[in-house]
Order: sequence, then structure tokens, then C-alpha cells
Amino acid sequence: MSSETINFTDLGLSPELLKALTDSGYTTPTPIQAQAIPVVLNGHDLMAGAQTGTGKTAAFSLPLLQKLIPFANSGASPARHPIRALVLTPTRELAIQVEESIKTYAKYTSLRSLVVFGGVDIKTQTPQLMRGVEILVATPGRLLDHVEQRTLRLDQVQMLILDEADRMLDMGFMPDLKRILLLLPKVRQNLMFSATFSNEIKKLSESFLTNPILIEVARSNATSDNVSQKVYHVHQEDKHVLLTQLLSGNDAKQVIVFTKTKLTASRLAKHLTKDGISADAIHGDKSQTERMQALDAFKQGKVSVLVATDVAARGLDIDQLPMVINYEISSSPEDYVHRIGRTGRAGASGIAISLVSPEEEKYLVEIEKLIKRKLDVEVAEIPERESQTRTRTKSTSTKVADSTKPHPRKKKNPEDEWFDKPYEPSGSTNDAEVMKMTHKNKPKGEVAALLGGLNPRN
Repeated sequence: MSSETINFTDLGLSPELLKALTDSGYTTPTPIQAQAIPVVLNGHDLMAGAQTGTGKTAAFSLPLLQKLIPFANSGASPARHPIRALVLTPTRELAIQVEESIKTYAKYTSLRSLVVFGGVDIKTQTPQLMRGVEILVATPGRLLDHVEQRTLRLDQVQMLILDEADRMLDMGFMPDLKRILLLLPKVRQNLMFSATFSNEIKKLSESFLTNPILIEVARSNATSDNVSQKVYHVHQEDKHVLLTQLLSGNDAKQVIVFTKTKLTASRLAKHLTKDGISADAIHGDKSQTERMQALDAFKQGKVSVLVATDVAARGLDIDQLPMVINYEISSSPEDYVHRIGRTGRAGASGIAISLVSPEEEKYLVEIEKLIKRKLDVEVAEIPERESQTRTRTKSTSTKVADSTKPHPRKKKNPEDEWFDKPYEPSGSTNDAEVMKMTHKNKPKGEVAALLGGLNPRN
């Protein structure tokens, strides 16, 4: 059955969930939702591949909530609200947005949910955990922190969901995942969602999924057809000039600019601000509060450009984001897929531009190999005065300086001519002569006490 011919009412969801969906303006499921929801409701393990922005959060949140509704209750005792579903995400931003979606869909039920992540005082998360929640969304590290402090138990988890599983492996969470799996009941339902499928992902799925049903709503590692992808070949020193030009265009009302490093993100945001462009940076060195403030300002339109490292490549869900720009192209082809997946979401159109220096062309080759398509190349119009002129002027001025400036003469040591003598191997110079030359102009002084006491002058 095609998702174009059905509505959410055809998927066996409860009236409470359907009412929440109606409030949010959703009536027709996306392809991943139409295929995944029935599979999960039937109790199967699931391995789902879908490009970002296709609605996969709802694809696991809705059937998760549907299966937990029989356990919903308004009792105050924590024992009546054990953790029954665990959702693991690689980043704080994604965890926050997933839990917000779950809360939205569950608002007409008595089910409780909570999100826990690092970067904030763990004590602020403990009270609500101690009151009990049925659905916990967490980053792996912070979840294990709570396990060690015995502020939660995982022995009644019935469903485990790994969201952005490929990113978890990229970020080195495999040891944490293994520890977490040992804490869960062996009998449970497992769902794994990933935008890309690598050999490592397939190995991970074999380790904890039981006879999973595979769903791929788009070719693995594909990019959305709704996103227009362009490449500008440009020298590294000219990127800032070209970026400023692109951000001054009519399409650049709200843009995420990706960099490789935190330092570049901070510097670039400051430079753009000096150029009169409202920009802010988000990266791992900023506190959670600073990152959320920057995100909120961006979503509200107070900031038009968000400069981000790959920490923001996952989990940012911004309605109608028109453009992303790769100021520095990612060395990981999979990260390119996730970066440009921030635009062109839920059927909307978007533009993805990559500024590729000669040193980065090898990464472009790998990206095109992964997504199985050649990217359109456009000519960058860099002002003469900013690029060639600057280089030429520097080269010319260097030559002029070399030909007209007198070379500074090597200064001689006026006190000791021995230093101007050519090197002679040890033994070729009479020791007495050396002593005579090196001490010729040396004034008499006191000898250190540790070398034999002071020599009083007469």
C-alpha cells in the first residue's frame, strides 16, 4: 500500500495519537512512516534506512507510544512508571528534538517522557528520573552516568531504539553501546534507524537485532532530489569573499554554514558579523546553554547564519531551511549526506553549496562516488582586487623589495673577534691563544662562592 493512498487513520493508531497529529497538521504519513509503523506495531525488529528529513522520528515514536498506551497511568508512585522504552541518540540536539516530538505526540496520554544528556549538571535531571518515566531519550555517555549513580533502572525496557546509528559509530560510542546492551532485558524489541548503511552498521545490526525487517525508502546513502547541489572550485584564501557574496543573495535568508573545526567556526562567525551579516557559531566547546541560545536565535530569525561543526549536522530540525553551505567540505562522505540533509526536509526544496579548494577535491571525488552522481560545478566570481591582484601585488612587491633594498650587513661583535673566526676543529688552536682571545676584554669579577669562595679585591 502506497503512503500516497493512506492516512494516519489507516495505520491503527489510537484516537489520542491521531488527535495530536491533527493538532500538528499531519494527515498523510511519509513513506518511511507508512512502512515502518505497521512493522513495529506487529512486534518485529526493524532496520530502517532513510535520508534525513523524511520523518523517521515519527516513524518510531508513534508505534512506540501506541504499544505503551496500555501501561499509561496517572499514579504518583515511581514504581508505576518504569522505563519501558529507551531511545539513544548521538548528540544532545537530536536527543532534545526527539523527546520534544514524543511529548507532542503523547500529549493526550498519561505517558511520561524525559531527555538526559551531558553538558549540564546531572543533578538537575535526577528528580524527574526518580519520579519515574516510561520513555527515556538519552545520549549514551550521560545514560551510563545515571546508571553509575543508580538514579535509573533499565531492567523493564521493552523497546530499544537507536537513532542515527551510523553517527554513533562515527563518534566512538560502540563501547558505550555494548555496556548499555548488557543492562537491558534480553527479550525486547529493537529498532535501528540510520541515514547511511556501512559495513560497520550491518555488523552492529547483527549483534542486537533479531530477524529484522529491512526498510529503505531511498537508495542507501542517497541525497534528497529536492536539494539542488552546487560546487564552487575556489582557493582557500578566497573562500571568505565568496561566502560573503553568497550570503548577500536573496536565497540566503537563513543558512547553516559548516566548517571542519571549532576554531574556524568561531573565527568565521566573527568575520561575518564584521561584514554586517548576523551570524553565530555552534560547536562542541560551547556550553549547552550557549548552544541552545544560538539555535533559538537562529530559529526565530534573530540570526540569519549559523556557523556549525558536524556536531550540528545531525538533529537540527528547522522548518523550511532554504540553504546549507559547506565552507569546508567534509572529509567523510557520509557527513556530507547528513550536512545537506538539513535542507530539503519533508518535501521542501533546498540548496546545498560546497566551496571546494584544490586540497579538498579528493574528498569531493569520494562524495560523488558515495551518492552516485556528479555535482554541478559553477564558476566563482571573485573580485580581482581580492584574489589575483592580491597575490600578484604580493609577488611583485617581494621582487622589488629584493632588488632595491640593501641587504643588511652582518654585525660584528666589537668585543670579541674570536666569534668572527672560521670554525676550526678541536686541537687546531692553541689553548692559551683561545683563552687569551676569549678573555681579552672580560672585566675581573667575583667568583661564585660555590666555586671556591669570593676573591676580595686589593
